[in-house]
Amino acid sequence: MSTLYTSPQFIHHGAVDGVTGSCHEYRISDNYGLLIDCGLFQGAEVSSSGSASKPHITFPLAHIRALIVTHVHIDHVGRIPYLLAAGFTGPIFCTTASATLLPLVLEDALKVGVTRDEALINAFLARVRRQLVPCEFKRWMALPALEGAAAKVRFQPAGHILGSAYIELSHNTPTKKAYKTVFSGDLGAPYAPLLPAPKPPYAADEVVIESTYGDRLHDNRRQRIKRLEQVLLHSLQDNGTVLFPAFSIGRTQELLYELEAIIYRLRGQKIHQNLHWDELQIIVDSPLAAKFTQAYTELKSCWDNEAKQRLRQGRHPLSFTQLHTIDSHSQHLDLVQFLARTKQPAIVIAASGMCEGGRVINYSTALLADKAHQVVFVGYQARGTLGAAIQRFGPQGGYVDIDGQRIYIGAEIITLSGYSAHADQAGLINFVNRMVRKPQRVRIVHGDNNAKQALQRTLAAYVNEVVISV
Repeated sequence: MSTLYTSPQFIHHGAVDGVTGSCHEYRISDNYGLLIDCGLFQGAEVSSSGSASKPHITFPLAHIRALIVTHVHIDHVGRIPYLLAAGFTGPIFCTTASATLLPLVLEDALKVGVTRDEALINAFLARVRRQLVPCEFKRWMALPALEGAAAKVRFQPAGHILGSAYIELSHNTPTKKAYKTVFSGDLGAPYAPLLPAPKPPYAADEVVIESTYGDRLHDNRRQRIKRLEQVLLHSLQDNGTVLFPAFSIGRTQELLYELEAIIYRLRGQKIHQNLHWDELQIIVDSPLAAKFTQAYTELKSCWDNEAKQRLRQGRHPLSFTQLHTIDSHSQHLDLVQFLARTKQPAIVIAASGMCEGGRVINYSTALLADKAHQVVFVGYQARGTLGAAIQRFGPQGGYVDIDGQRIYIGAEIITLSGYSAHADQAGLINFVNRMVRKPQRVRIVHGDNNAKQALQRTLAAYVNEVVISV
């Protein structure tokens, strides 16, 4: 028999010194621990348990009874293949929508980083599906048993991407029944398109919260749509390609949703003398993004009321006339060269969002040197990523190295800072402050130092103890 801890223990295997590699261990006894997420590192970010170049699992697993997945972005699930290879055979709890999307993410991750052997990939995905435990939102689910613990989990909508959740863990301790800990995962911005906004939990004893934008405020939804429209009007004046590096799930679909809204509202009007909005080509060059967009469409019961209203109007926010998807690699290469040669006006959305691999690399190599093109960043760029380097050195007329080739940046580099699927400081504060019974302690993770420290200072007005996890 294992004695329950008086207070749960937290061991972080990622996303404390930065925003990638999310993996948090939650222990309630010597032989009972849970993992919340198991993601890949990106760029220069590391921890004692891994890095982008060495993603292997180096921490003990014998006591880990279950993995709980908040959402399926690669920096939250990308180490799952390594976790299973290290011997983890326990259940993987996630929302029903995440259970649909997770195999797509892992299949792509394996093909890019591990193997293209279809038999091995299929065998691995079959194993993952056997371990998956799909959960409905807002329902308590029993976790693996431990005498006296009564451990259970509940998923609540986080509004970050389809299927994303914050999690509530409840278990007994020697001094308290139903001790509750909340892990925020990645919280969505309150007015993000397509998905309902997250609502704070009723109560918690302890909260582990992300801090990606803990030191800043976003533009509101109306302002950011206006800024997107202004950026497109400006960028397309001399034709050329407007390149959006974007993650295949979440950001791509949000961009499509808002681009459809702009085109619908301005249909019949001119961008410039020789180009109408109705003629503007929107290209998604990512097979994975196309699969996710299809999944978003099939799971439209999860959409918010605004998006459902557009459907009732006969509009198709993720599948409109001017939208084209590129599937094969040869088509992709042909398109890159065509756009570089002709400077035909187009919007291209390509993964990855931080320019760390994927088809956006070929676009960057071909287009960055030419001032006719623009690169528009709409998401966070982690330290050490190619995206962060382009974002930093592009406005200075600098250069980046891509696959050993030095590329001087002539293209205009634009950052739409308010365009994020993460809550800003106000959203993070509200998540805690609007709880009816506030926590005794908040632990801050998943952020750079400035963001974590700013959030800590602000949260201290509302909570007895606010600590930055290490």
